[in-house]
Amino acid sequence: MTADVQKQVQEAIDQLVESGTERGVQVAVYRDGKLVVDAVAGVADPSTGRPVTASTPFYNFSICKGAAATVAHMLAERRLFGDDTPIAEAWPEFGAHGKQNVTVRQVLNHSAGVPGVRLDTTLEDLCDWDRMCAAIADEELWWEPGTKIGYHAYTFGYIVGELVRRTIGKRISQVLREEVSGPLGVADELYFGMPETEHHRLARLEDAEGSAEMMSAMPPDLPMFKAAPPGLFPTAELGNRADILAADIPAGGKTSARAIARMYAALIGEVDGIRLVSPERLREATAVSMTGVDQIFGMPTTWGLGYAIGAPGIAPQDPPTAFGVGGSGGSFAYGDSATGIAFALTKNRLTVDFSAVTEINQIATEALVPA
Repeated sequence: MTADVQKQVQEAIDQLVESGTERGVQVAVYRDGKLVVDAVAGVADPSTGRPVTASTPFYNFSICKGAAATVAHMLAERRLFGDDTPIAEAWPEFGAHGKQNVTVRQVLNHSAGVPGVRLDTTLEDLCDWDRMCAAIADEELWWEPGTKIGYHAYTFGYIVGELVRRTIGKRISQVLREEVSGPLGVADELYFGMPETEHHRLARLEDAEGSAEMMSAMPPDLPMFKAAPPGLFPTAELGNRADILAADIPAGGKTSARAIARMYAALIGEVDGIRLVSPERLREATAVSMTGVDQIFGMPTTWGLGYAIGAPGIAPQDPPTAFGVGGSGGSFAYGDSATGIAFALTKNRLTVDFSAVTEINQIATEALVPA
């Protein structure tokens, strides 16, 4: 069965690349802590022809929010803070303008009411941790915390990261390496801030045809345009910048499919003797915590604590045991505690949909979980 699913996935991603739909793709699937699919296709850098390998890191918008959430859960399990601890207990400045009661839970489930960054925020600002945290601390609430849900695209990473820093005195990138990627043997494949000396290993991003036109056709009064200036929206140009790649911006990150899938595998079970959180903590983290119409994007959404509930290509909350985060551009990583499957697909052509993920995830799950 394992050989069959590897072959099926390999053939499918080869076809995506050969057809011109995708440029470079990685797929990794774990089942019960064992790597059963490790497939790559295409090129990491079209200008040189450098091929994608299993260890090639990709800048993945948002899917590394799952890694930031995992760090938070590991510290919470040590009772360094609780789900209902106000952020301002660790970070007093954050309590300005009525935010003094915003809790860890509300940040993780995107109901904190602080979804936006200032509309004069620049790409250079994103790379300045202290500047961003000071600006977020000075933000006003968009809604009463806990009453509505809306994707905290950038602010999620800085708030979780500053909570970690204020609690244990270390940058979240250091904690990720010491507590997650290092022990799992993927320290050189999973990063928030990535040293410039390693940038040559990254896949180069490119925008799919039509993505810019689709963005410009959107109504200008959408809430998403009030949550960040257009210059900060996910594009290949942004994701290929050396300063962005080097900076800690835990709303996203740089990872191979193999590395982030391995993290999810170590959340739902053991991987080479390592389990990142207890089964009890995992149940708390992946239970539905907030559901409703997203105030930023306008579609139904369902979140646990730091992870969206459900699998790609399947109706929200179905299965309710699946949890993960997708990224703008069409990458996705998740785990499913019922099936024991941890799945990730990373790619360097930024598409406006998740069709590749949906297709490949269906192939893998149908092969590994017979009806």
